[in-house]
Amino acid sequence: MNKNKYSVQPPKRKEHTPEGGKGAVEKGRTSPRYASYEKDYIFWCTTCNVPLIDTRCCTCGHEGQKIVLSQPADVRFCSPYERSVLREHLLRSYGCDPIGDRLVLLNKIPGDDKTDEVIVDGLYFGVLNFDMHLMDYLFEPMVQGAKILIEHSPQKLVTLKKSSRHLNGKKVDISVIESMSSDIKEGDSVLIISGALTGFGVSYCNAQDLQACEGPAVRVRKIDSQSVSLHPKISSIGDAVAANIEHLRSLGKDAINTIKGIANQKQYKDIPVHVSFSGGKDSLVILDLARSALRNRDLKAFFLNTGIEFPETVEFVHEYCDDNSIELIEKKAGDSFWDNVGAFGPPAKDFRWCCKICKLAPANAAIEQCLENAPVCLTIDGKRKHESFARAKIAASEKNPFVPGQLNIFPIRDWRAIEVWLYIYWRGLKYNPLYDMGFERVGCYLCPAALSAEYQRFRELHPKLYGRWDNFLSEWAKKAGLSEEFITHGLWRWKELPPKMIRLCEEMGISTSGLNEISPFSVEMTSGISPCRAGGYSVEGAIQGLSMKKAGNILNIIGATTFSEELGLILVKTSSSTVKLFSSGSLVVNAENQGEADRLFLAVSRQLLRNHKCTGCGICLKACPVGAISLDGANGVVIDGSCIQCGKCTGSCVIMKYSDKMKL
Repeated sequence: MNKNKYSVQPPKRKEHTPEGGKGAVEKGRTSPRYASYEKDYIFWCTTCNVPLIDTRCCTCGHEGQKIVLSQPADVRFCSPYERSVLREHLLRSYGCDPIGDRLVLLNKIPGDDKTDEVIVDGLYFGVLNFDMHLMDYLFEPMVQGAKILIEHSPQKLVTLKKSSRHLNGKKVDISVIESMSSDIKEGDSVLIISGALTGFGVSYCNAQDLQACEGPAVRVRKIDSQSVSLHPKISSIGDAVAANIEHLRSLGKDAINTIKGIANQKQYKDIPVHVSFSGGKDSLVILDLARSALRNRDLKAFFLNTGIEFPETVEFVHEYCDDNSIELIEKKAGDSFWDNVGAFGPPAKDFRWCCKICKLAPANAAIEQCLENAPVCLTIDGKRKHESFARAKIAASEKNPFVPGQLNIFPIRDWRAIEVWLYIYWRGLKYNPLYDMGFERVGCYLCPAALSAEYQRFRELHPKLYGRWDNFLSEWAKKAGLSEEFITHGLWRWKELPPKMIRLCEEMGISTSGLNEISPFSVEMTSGISPCRAGGYSVEGAIQGLSMKKAGNILNIIGATTFSEELGLILVKTSSSTVKLFSSGSLVVNAENQGEADRLFLAVSRQLLRNHKCTGCGICLKACPVGAISLDGANGVVIDGSCIQCGKCTGSCVIMKYSDKMKL
């Protein structure tokens, strides 16, 4: 094949930042750099026309061309529902769907909501994103996709006069435009031809108003002379599996060896092994791997039923375990969520009280049951690094800091979503049907971490369940003085709105004043110091006006601090004590003796007050002998893990000096 006709060179990052109209994705956005992934690429076999997870095609033996992906590079196959959405938008805008039955990959990129690069035949075809203004999907071509669409469609087409000047990124007026197809509206993504150059841009006016347009009529996003065509071969999922079969076997073997290497150690070889089985694709793969690795071991599946699981998930978990004769240990939260939501209000990304009640409590019950007959609860878990930046440093095995007595093994921690799916297709595993219905991940149906695009699907698939939740949110919004639009646009999912959502509210005129009624900061002891069942003493408290971000920033001064976004929980460990701080405002201190429990509770309370009242004076920065402190504007003092707990910054702090005179 002519290499010039089939390029898989990645576009520059700014190229697929849609612009123009209310549906535009944020301009100039870049990937968060909390972590980066070395494996941010795949390969494409230009002979067999299939994606490769390693360099060589196992079908033809040829080397694949490298495709560099935007972070976090967790590329996946397009689901049937997503494919139908893409088809609908191509037909609506361009009157054609040149992709047909070809394999389509989606690569998640940063955006206000669900936003994916669309890769077809190894080409960057476009960006499919869910627009938070319109609450609907939008599609914008990228330069390679625009060239393909120009071959098939006369719609959304702008022809420019030949020009010797550089046009990429430029705005052009009517004097440069030869023609504009009559279907073009202001804000539309358009296909552009200028002599031998082709590409895409955005229209600043309606076609019928072109002659009256006094300012810029079109902005050229990118045009070039590259020649691009779709591959003559249309490949299937089966072809992709065959082309990757040796790589899949190697991945599977490595994961099985990870499981065996830990589970067969002397201290673990005679105890039961548990698989954390959520009903999701990752836990499905590790359940299959664990069964292959531990054929003669007592293997059980844990399922934490939060009471707000999708019906499809509950049914799938039970059916899969029944069909494969796997013992299922199901721990149910029952109506715990609905029993508590009236008191706490809706859960949020930064206020995950639901995880403590609906997930952590059943998890503890499952672990306690396991520990009745074993010294440790050995659990195989499907967490992957590429799922989120928060999980980027997962080790092969880790003790669960939030659930004492549990040792987790992470055999697929380095896998990308495409590898998970290729494994599922290779092994012929039955999977949760929700994935084919437009859900990238499965979990609680009203999880604040879910995308607005997924809530739309939830409403369509389960109107009764959605109605109950929507009615609650509407009543909550009324009491909080918030508008119906606040709920419609999914803004209830944050306690403190991030900048992108604040901008959305400003652009749409949505009031957020009801969110500003924050409770004054206070710490109250709710349970006196008392003996613990497991030994030592505990004390519990309730915090009003808590900011988890501020709390997490400063508590390294107490001890080593770990944050679980999934559970909405900060865990602080000293040499002999622990502090648990939940986003719901619950504070639990465990210590060896009464005096230490009392001292630690007071120390935590004072540090939380310190950061809540921080004025940013910076005195503590100079007091720190190891440079562990920085200031983060509205988020106060940040103390990193290099803190030696010397207390010099506390001693220098004016707030700490006069805290006894300040109301906690």
